[in-house]
Amino acid sequence: MSQTVNFPNSNNTNITMSAIINFPEGFDQQRKYPAIVVSHPGGGVKEQTAGLYAKKLAEQGFVTIAYDASYQGESTGEPRQLENPYIRTEDVSAVIDYLTTLPYIDPEKIGAMGICAGAGYTANAAINDHRIKAVGTVSAVNIGSMFRNGWDNNVKDADALPYLVAGSNARTNDASGAAVATMPLAPLKEEDAPNAELREAWEYYHTDRCQYPTAPGFATARSLTQIISYDAYNKAEAFFNQPLQIVAGSVAGSKWMSDDLFNRVASKDKNFHIVEGANHMSLYDVPQYVAEAVNVLAPFFKKNL
Repeated sequence: MSQTVNFPNSNNTNITMSAIINFPEGFDQQRKYPAIVVSHPGGGVKEQTAGLYAKKLAEQGFVTIAYDASYQGESTGEPRQLENPYIRTEDVSAVIDYLTTLPYIDPEKIGAMGICAGAGYTANAAINDHRIKAVGTVSAVNIGSMFRNGWDNNVKDADALPYLVAGSNARTNDASGAAVATMPLAPLKEEDAPNAELREAWEYYHTDRCQYPTAPGFATARSLTQIISYDAYNKAEAFFNQPLQIVAGSVAGSKWMSDDLFNRVASKDKNFHIVEGANHMSLYDVPQYVAEAVNVLAPFFKKNL
C-alpha cells in the first residue's frame, strides 16, 4: 500500500514537496513504525530507483518515503532542475521534519538511505541531523568529488576551476533573462557516454529501461558554483557516528567514493557489502542485485531502528 503526499518544505515553505509513502503489510495507524527516508540520484525522481528501494524496504516492515528533491520532479521550486547540494542535503531533514508530525511514525526510529548522489546527500544529512539513527548507501556518490575529480578520480581539485567559472558565467546568463543554462547529469545521448558504465546511465534515464517524464536528466549549470566545492562527507570523521551500511558493486567506477565514506566516518559500527559483478548502474534496478542489496539493508535497519 502506498500514498502520494504533498507537504511544505520546512526549510522553504514556498516549496511543496511531493513524496510517496509506502506502508508495510498489515499497517495499523494506531501503531508506531520505524521509518526510512530514501533519496534519489542526481537527475532522478522518486518513481525510479529510490521508489524501488522504498517499496522493497516497506515489504520488510518499515514505513518508507521516497520524495522528489526541491526544484525537481513533482516538487515545486524555480528554477527547475536546480541541483544545489546544500538544498538537497537539507531536503532530507525537511522530510524528517514531516515524518515527525505523523502519529504512526516513531521519531526515535528514523533511518535514511540513498542511491548515487542521494547517498552522498544522505550521509551529509546524517552528519548534521542526528535524528537519523542509521544510514544505508547504494552506489554512493559524493557529487562534489565526482565533479571535481572525475568518475575515475583522476583529476586534481584545482584543475576543476574551469567548472566554477562556467557556473559563475551561467549565473550571469540566467540573471540576464536568457534561457536558463543547463548541463547533463548523465549522458543525454548514447554517443555522449565516455565509457560503457556511463552508457548504462544514458540507457537508464533515456530509454524504456526507466525513463520518466519528470526526470529530464539535466541540471541548471549555475549549480556548478555550489557543487564543485561541496564535500558530502565534510566532518564525517568528527560527527558521523551513526551505524552505516554501505553497498557498492565490485566493478563500479564509483566505488572509490564508497571507500572514502567508509574510511572517513567516525562510526565504529560500519559495514561494507560488495555486490560481486555489479557496476554503479546495475544496483539501480537489476533484480538480482537489488535483491542482494535489500537483503543486506533490511536486517541492518531492523537491527538499528
